[in-house]
Amino acid sequence: MTDHLRDELLELALEAAHRAGDFLRDSRPDDLGVAATKTSAVDVVTEMDLASERLITGLITDRRPDDGIVGEEGASIPGTSGVEWVVDPVDGTVNYLYGLPSWCVSIAARKDGETLVGVVHAPMRGETCRAVLGQGAFLNDTPARVRPAPEFSLALVGTGFGYLAERRAQQAEVARSLIPQVRDIRRGGSAAIDLCDVATGRLDAYYERGLNPWDLAAGDLIAREAGALTGGRPGEPPSGELTVAASPGLFAELQGRLEKLGAWHDG
Repeated sequence: MTDHLRDELLELALEAAHRAGDFLRDSRPDDLGVAATKTSAVDVVTEMDLASERLITGLITDRRPDDGIVGEEGASIPGTSGVEWVVDPVDGTVNYLYGLPSWCVSIAARKDGETLVGVVHAPMRGETCRAVLGQGAFLNDTPARVRPAPEFSLALVGTGFGYLAERRAQQAEVARSLIPQVRDIRRGGSAAIDLCDVATGRLDAYYERGLNPWDLAAGDLIAREAGALTGGRPGEPPSGELTVAASPGLFAELQGRLEKLGAWHDG
């Protein structure tokens, strides 16, 4: 893998994320409503999600027509180059719908199944997190690094909840059991931002069940390049079953506790 290719992929990811972010921030209608639902009535898509994905995929296919693309809102373009883009045009759609600031554009590029580049652009924060495999992570132009691990009882832990009622009920039970054991729990509403918050030391750890590849691809690379450990159930990579990211001194203990609490299943 050449540095030239990685640089090219990073440049394109940054351009696409910033163009989409500017569009989403500046063109959001005051009467924005739900365009469709997915897994449940609270799993929503807006017209802006769809338009953002069209903007991103159009730019990528124009610049690199042989690459594949998979996107949250249905983009599925087979490629022949071996490079595949994983796109979340609005991560934190409910936040965006309600006018809350914690939403972002997440774009990752991978080759032969390995993520090479990740960009998470959060326009309302004025922040872009980025990483290239083996080259570290950055918040805007400042190197990002995880916070030194505190004692488990002093850890600030992020999480999220799914859209299916049965899953949410089990996730609430896990959080209820975990919260007396840690400093506190935060729920921001964007998995990509939560992973970047681990990378930048704003959270000590993060876990969630039910993530899709577009939710975690970019943020997982950014967290790892900032020094975090990431995984799923013990011995497994991050997945829809479970995603865990934490400072190295917290990771194994959090992962073990989540395993015992059944955070990897719906009850």
